[in-house]
Amino acid sequence: MESWLIEFFIGIGRFFINPLFYWFLLLTLLAGYRRIHQERVDFGSRVFDVFSEWKNTWGISLISGLIISILLVGIGIVFSYETLIVLCIIIILLSLSLRFTMLSPSYTIGITYLVLLFIPAFWDQQSYFNKNLFSNINFTGLAILIGLFLIVEALMIINSRPNDNFPSLIQGKRGGWIGQQQIKRLSLIPFFALIPSGLITPVEPYWPILPIGDETFSIILFPFLIGYDIKLRTELPRVVSKRIGRGVLLLAIFVILLAGFSYYVSWLSLAAVLAAIVGHEIINYRERMKDKNNHPYFYQEDNGLKVLSVIPNTPADRLGIQVGEKIIKVNDTLILNSNEFYEALQNSGSFFKIEILDVNGEVRFIQSAFYEGEHYKLGLIFTNKPYREK
Repeated sequence: MESWLIEFFIGIGRFFINPLFYWFLLLTLLAGYRRIHQERVDFGSRVFDVFSEWKNTWGISLISGLIISILLVGIGIVFSYETLIVLCIIIILLSLSLRFTMLSPSYTIGITYLVLLFIPAFWDQQSYFNKNLFSNINFTGLAILIGLFLIVEALMIINSRPNDNFPSLIQGKRGGWIGQQQIKRLSLIPFFALIPSGLITPVEPYWPILPIGDETFSIILFPFLIGYDIKLRTELPRVVSKRIGRGVLLLAIFVILLAGFSYYVSWLSLAAVLAAIVGHEIINYRERMKDKNNHPYFYQEDNGLKVLSVIPNTPADRLGIQVGEKIIKVNDTLILNSNEFYEALQNSGSFFKIEILDVNGEVRFIQSAFYEGEHYKLGLIFTNKPYREK
């Protein structure tokens, strides 16, 4: 027990010397500032704060990290230092674009697997470093890790909140401006893993199940990054997120099954990795084609205003107005454009009533008073021309 406690606290210390943790903080800031700049160009003001890509992810991050840690350490899956170093490098390289599309575990762990699979053939040709550096790689463990983190990715996408997606404006095929939603998040999943050499010795004859040659082990708390970036124009985010999330979840189950059987048939770990990469690409391609071939959902209409976004902590947020709903009337006055909407609110005095057509086609009414300090625009974002010329 003493050895486990010592290695546990050493493992936590290793978390804070891992450059990936600090890269995550920098990446969040860079992505947030770039998005805010685009929001100011499109809408004239900031919509979400700088850390919104990270917002509302800590709960699922900590819970999933704990569950994955229990599974990895309990089963006894050991990863070499070289594996984790290559994984860090791959994650940083794939995140340089700030798009987060490539931060799915299908790509980060999948490409790490392929690099580690083929690097020995080139490593043997050099004489500067130890040629046995990449000789102990747990390929089955990496395949299992992809499946576990794909489950986390799926749950994060499914549970994305309708009003927490990022709006932007793009030009449609006919030259007019249409609204676009971006389901985008970046999360850090801290998980414990076993590494070779330490104070921990096998506790049972069968443990660890997936070692890589050493007889003693240590623990490391590794900061794994998961991200996704889904742009859509023709459907509501809540519909797309559920569909994509279910697809990723089915892919995760298939990958875990293949990875599990690779304990007996080693080449199935490669099949699991290729299935993860190809399967994720198929999901992305299917959604891109569906979004490309359908009609835009957020556009300037002649009979009401569709809500493109709701600024957090504003009257609209307090009143429960949802993205995709259509504002039809303000104080019984028909609304045809945003100017009429704002004029009707300004002329309504200290009290207003709004008639809304929700996403299910049902009419509902919102009544409220203007409170001191609240802006007359309520915090609603509509599809108009960009605030500044692009």
